[in-house]
Amino acid sequence: MSFSYSQKLPTPQEIKDEFPLPEELKKIKLERDKEIADVFTGKSDKFLVIVGPCSADNEEAVVDYVNRLAKVNDKVNDKIILIPRIYTNKPRTTGEGYKGITSQPDPEGETDFKAGLIAMRHMHIRAIKETGLTAADEMLYPENWGYVDDILSYVAIGARSVEDQQHRMTASGFDVPAGMKNPTSGYLTVMMNSIYAAQHPHSFTYRGYEVSTNGNPLAHCVLRGAQNKNGRNIPNYHYEDLSLVEQLYAENPGIMNPAVIVDSNHNNSGKMYKEQIRIVKEVLRSREHSNSIKKLVKGVMIESYIKEGSQKIGEGIYGKSITDPCLGWADTEELIYKIADLC
Repeated sequence: MSFSYSQKLPTPQEIKDEFPLPEELKKIKLERDKEIADVFTGKSDKFLVIVGPCSADNEEAVVDYVNRLAKVNDKVNDKIILIPRIYTNKPRTTGEGYKGITSQPDPEGETDFKAGLIAMRHMHIRAIKETGLTAADEMLYPENWGYVDDILSYVAIGARSVEDQQHRMTASGFDVPAGMKNPTSGYLTVMMNSIYAAQHPHSFTYRGYEVSTNGNPLAHCVLRGAQNKNGRNIPNYHYEDLSLVEQLYAENPGIMNPAVIVDSNHNNSGKMYKEQIRIVKEVLRSREHSNSIKKLVKGVMIESYIKEGSQKIGEGIYGKSITDPCLGWADTEELIYKIADLC
């Protein structure tokens, strides 16, 4: 057989029953969800900063990071909504390498999805309990949505997933914002089609059921840069790029709540993590230059951890990325305060 069945995984409800979200944390999530949704619908002019590690590989370090973020949040929450990145799934271009805590709870250990689902949920709940901040995660596997639908306040659909029908239709059933990234090719029409699809109702098969969705009016675009046919980076965070997306939204009246989040890393920075500081500042200057761009651009994504840069698995440096290199905490804190000053 081509498939080898290792173990039967618990259903989302079984995991939730074993690791429930306490009532007081449910209230926090509802409040956060409304506050974030108001940004996308235009009821709030606060600026979103989705910030945190490239991959959430270690619970202690990640929760430590989110606690630091919460202290900063207390000082800037009149202008900014901080959404910690707790990314528990990591897409890999070639399929090789660390794929996140959900599939590999110990980066140096074996794959174990059951233990990973438990580790993922435990980390998210602990972060909310200790900080009051609900998080963002990436939906790499659409069938895993049920394990996290009660704890996430933002979901990203990655550049390699955004063309996939199942990702688009699953996102149409979210009750939180879904950031649809432009594909690695950079074709913005693909991204716009994915936003339209996610915003509208669908019927499809999901986890052994026939299901239907109402559509997600909070689906929006995330600009993360692209690559040309020679593998060279093509950034798409400049003023001209933002104006083009504004035009594409205007040409698609079937899309509600036009919005852009700019991913300051990946192909926008060429994974030169320090460039994120400059890129974020340029995006904020573009917003200052045009009221329509200011209305369109709702926030930024920043890859950041406690220690700057990255390390190889096994080096054991606390709070340092084992995937893409990240900004360190000192630079991150300074950048957040700068964003607040400019918003």
